[in-house]
Amino acid sequence: MGRQHEDEEILAVIDEEICREARERTIPLSWRRELRMQVFHSLRRLDVLQELLDEDEITEIMVNGAGHIFYEKAGEIAAWEKCFSSRERLEDIIQQMVGNHNRRINEAEPIADTRLEDGSRVNVVLPPVALDGPVVSIRKFPKHPILMEQLIGYGSISLECVKFLGQLVKAGYNIFISGGTGSGKTTFLNALSEFIPKTERVITIEDSAELQIQGIANLVRLETRNAGAEGTLAITIRDLIRTALRMRPDRIVVGEIRGAECLDMLQAMNTGHDGSLGTGHANSCQDMISRMETMVLMGMELPLAAIRAQIAAGVDILVHLGKLRDKSRRMLSIVELDGLAQGEIQLNPLYEFVELGEEHGKIMGSWVKKGNLIHQGKLYRAGIGMEGGFAEL
Repeated sequence: MGRQHEDEEILAVIDEEICREARERTIPLSWRRELRMQVFHSLRRLDVLQELLDEDEITEIMVNGAGHIFYEKAGEIAAWEKCFSSRERLEDIIQQMVGNHNRRINEAEPIADTRLEDGSRVNVVLPPVALDGPVVSIRKFPKHPILMEQLIGYGSISLECVKFLGQLVKAGYNIFISGGTGSGKTTFLNALSEFIPKTERVITIEDSAELQIQGIANLVRLETRNAGAEGTLAITIRDLIRTALRMRPDRIVVGEIRGAECLDMLQAMNTGHDGSLGTGHANSCQDMISRMETMVLMGMELPLAAIRAQIAAGVDILVHLGKLRDKSRRMLSIVELDGLAQGEIQLNPLYEFVELGEEHGKIMGSWVKKGNLIHQGKLYRAGIGMEGGFAEL
């Protein structure tokens, strides 16, 4: 209420100044409204970016220096007609965004990741690394988490696949979600968390808190921290996974695995923390396995055979997402990891998206069942699907 009251007072002062100016010269009503919000956004919000942030259909905002702003809407990138008044003004807004979450950025540390109050992910790069002025990338997230029902409505996944994955989540299968940039990994992970039993204790671990897990009362949210100028130590994903293991979790959810923390996540999966979830960048399920091998080697020199054994024992299911040429985001495949054979991880394809052509520029297709789940022990132990011989699967 305090902030809202302050905002109302500032708007009242702005209105008074605009009225005073209007008495001296004619200002059209539409201009008054626009001027009112421009001044308010420059004082209390994020200046010219606020209008883009307030539009729900915009998913990405890209600032390439003070004079060039772009945005993504419905999968298409367009230039924004407005710009910052000066480089100094853009730098002020950057410090405002970064400072709100105890991060810092300057010439000595010119790269920072943070988030906005609404959860939007922010990456900032300053000169001298950015040659043409400060660069800001903002990935917006829906104000309300997208549910599986909505993903079905968007055509991102089929009802059959949702039911199948829901049973696996409830039964405690360890699931890893892969995909390229902008394929919807975080959104899908959020939606998948709907199926986590509400009585469980869940710990989420992220670089910048983005997950919007709903309905879990016993939820602990952890976020990394960069090293501070005042001597505070950095807290990494690895640190948070290790401490999470001492917090009596039923499940650990890691927003994105990028490096050596992959080893810690696999060890958690292999030490009784069934039902853990995570995401990672990859071009296919097979590529995700190769990337996991590389990420484990970043943390510890281990024989490749030992790494593959850890992956095969820890990860039960891989789900791969993609952003197709028509800009739609689809779940492309579900694959089961079926142990090792001759030193190679065996993959058992379960579902695959098959294109059937295009209609009015939109890719048409369906999800085809490719095989049956081999390892059904966790389903049996959870009492899921036992009647009718897994007919629902």
